[in-house]
Amino acid sequence: MTADYKGVCHPWLCDSMGHMTTRHYMAMFDDASYHFLNRVFAWSGTDSQNNNIGWADVKHTIEYLLEVRSGQLLDVTGVLTRVGGKSITVSYEMRESGSNKIVATLCSISVLFDTDARKAINLSDDMRIRAKKSIKEA
Repeated sequence: MTADYKGVCHPWLCDSMGHMTTRHYMAMFDDASYHFLNRVFAWSGTDSQNNNIGWADVKHTIEYLLEVRSGQLLDVTGVLTRVGGKSITVSYEMRESGSNKIVATLCSISVLFDTDARKAINLSDDMRIRAKKSIKEA
């Protein structure tokens, strides 16, 4: 599967113990989510500005499996695992590019969001069709 995000652990992303600090894992997963949403739903961040439709994350569960050190190349891929009336669940894996070892995972639940009304809204029929093509069992 093609990565939704590719990045590098730069020295300034590391903490005093020499490994990537937790806040930067989330940043990489968040960047991957934009590419994932575009790949699956043809949605981009400009849709929030132009159509007042966006996504709001409501739950994240992260597991840190292996240390990431400065210089490591990282790939993040996302898989749609559940589609609800207003929400989706996506499982992301962050892998070290050279070894392909999983270094961290994220399970993310997001709702489709009306940015004017500031509330969750139902997924459109088109989104459901797109989701059905992409969904995988976790």
